[in-house]
Amino acid sequence: MASVTSLSDSVQQRLAAALSAALPEAGSADPLLRRSDRADFQANGILALAKKAKANPRELATQVVAQVESGDVIREIEVSGPGFLNITLSDGAIVRNLAARYADPARLGVPLAEHPGTTVIDYAQPNVAKEMHVGHLRSAVIGDAVVQLLEFTGESVVRRHHIGDWGTQFGMLIQYLDEHPHELDHKDTQVSGEEAMSNLDRLYKAARKLFDSDEEFKTRARLRVVDLQAGDPHTLAVWQKFVDESKIYFFSVFEKLDMEIRDADIVGESGYNDMLAETCRLLEESGVAVRSEGALCVFFDDVKGPDGNPVPLIVQKSDGGYGYAATDLSAIRDRVFNLKANTLVYVVDARQSLHFKMVFETARRAGWLGDDVTAHQLAFGTVLGKDGKPFKTREGETVKLVDLLDEAVERATAVVREKDVQQQLSEQEIAERGTQVGVGAVKYADLSTSANRDYKFDLDQMVSLNGDTSVYLQYAYARIQSILRKAGELRPSAHPELELAEAERALGLHADAFAETVADAAREYAPHKLAAYLYQLASLYTTFYDKCPVLKAETPEQVENRLFLCDVTARTLHRGMALLGVRTPERL
Repeated sequence: MASVTSLSDSVQQRLAAALSAALPEAGSADPLLRRSDRADFQANGILALAKKAKANPRELATQVVAQVESGDVIREIEVSGPGFLNITLSDGAIVRNLAARYADPARLGVPLAEHPGTTVIDYAQPNVAKEMHVGHLRSAVIGDAVVQLLEFTGESVVRRHHIGDWGTQFGMLIQYLDEHPHELDHKDTQVSGEEAMSNLDRLYKAARKLFDSDEEFKTRARLRVVDLQAGDPHTLAVWQKFVDESKIYFFSVFEKLDMEIRDADIVGESGYNDMLAETCRLLEESGVAVRSEGALCVFFDDVKGPDGNPVPLIVQKSDGGYGYAATDLSAIRDRVFNLKANTLVYVVDARQSLHFKMVFETARRAGWLGDDVTAHQLAFGTVLGKDGKPFKTREGETVKLVDLLDEAVERATAVVREKDVQQQLSEQEIAERGTQVGVGAVKYADLSTSANRDYKFDLDQMVSLNGDTSVYLQYAYARIQSILRKAGELRPSAHPELELAEAERALGLHADAFAETVADAAREYAPHKLAAYLYQLASLYTTFYDKCPVLKAETPEQVENRLFLCDVTARTLHRGMALLGVRTPERL
């Protein structure tokens, strides 16, 4: 199916042609088109062009209007104020454009990117032997939505989950388990992911306590790290057991989040172990990194500590050990030269911004990044409690992600049961809807906030039917499905010949903007832009529903046309929510 030219693009093309005809020296000038509350669109570009050409803006605007090709798309165009253009579209153009999108149910006329490339997205990075907490939520949810958006627009996406599976803590864990061999015994071979992680978490805390209090154990643990890095078979076997146990848990949590995480996409810190020495050699030989007090460092003019002295990126420590920088730089080499990526996107906490700024600059100096290969940190803010402080339990501990999801599902299930006043849903259906609504509520609350901002985690608000929540959008979708079921033999059908009511026009124009919204959200790695669009779509549908009777419209043609507007809206909500990783139940 061919992509559909949006109404705004159609108007843009007509205005640009008229501008070129009225003012040839302007070339292909941008009319600066935007939606308006005074007409369907307003063009503001003539003022700047007139100033440049030393012309009267109102006179130039009048000349442009005379050159505009109207008729099938533009119903009316008038000069306003000092030289703005107010443009009103024909009702038929709105319906015809939506009909073209409707004929493409899989993509709704959304075009594929003209020059797709390969993007590696680094997201959802839990740590082996540690339970996932609320801080892991944003990387997973934002990253997954960006993956969906990019893949939908035609980009080749390589997913990477850079899990924490290497370093000092594993020497500590392995040494502790060697000295306390029964700590990880399972009574039952069929252990759930949460039970497996609970055992590892308990083991980790016990090992950490001994590590901090016993200098001899600390020395043995550090020697065990050397064994691990050297590939000692026994040490590697125990380490692999930790990784395998942790993965059982990771997969169970991501399944609760309704996210697909594939084993092949999990390439943790250990995956780059064999590249670390070469990365350091390349950096040192090229002069990008230098030895300072025995450590291999990269210095930056604009990065200084409180004392005014330069703060370097330490690639290799003075004792020969490797830091996060060595692993991250090796990962860049792998992603650029082996995976042939054009773009690297890191969905990582904003508090790591300085680290990634230094890593990316080092990679640029080394020639691994450049004009043809770019790296971006999609930095995200902190999840806050209702009090505006970082989200913690009453005991002051970080909230477990599993507990948070379970509570969201519990609250949402209660809402679904309460709304099912006619008791049409079975207990199984209530539980299923409750899961979809609860998990969707958590994901949407995250995605409806710009990634770089902190946001308050308020479950009561998240599962509310009022306001900017996924439940409000899901309810709008379910309401449309109910109308379509009640329509019986009457089918949605576009009638471009009909005059549209104001609420119908507003809904139709917004539905037609889906393609450009998806393109913008994908290009800017900004799922919140799609979330805002969908919320406005549901709001405009609510107004349409209140003001325009559907099944009791005045004529059969009007019933069909309004059913068509309903179904276009439903398909747009369904596709848009899917790109955010949120389900849209048929009934609520």
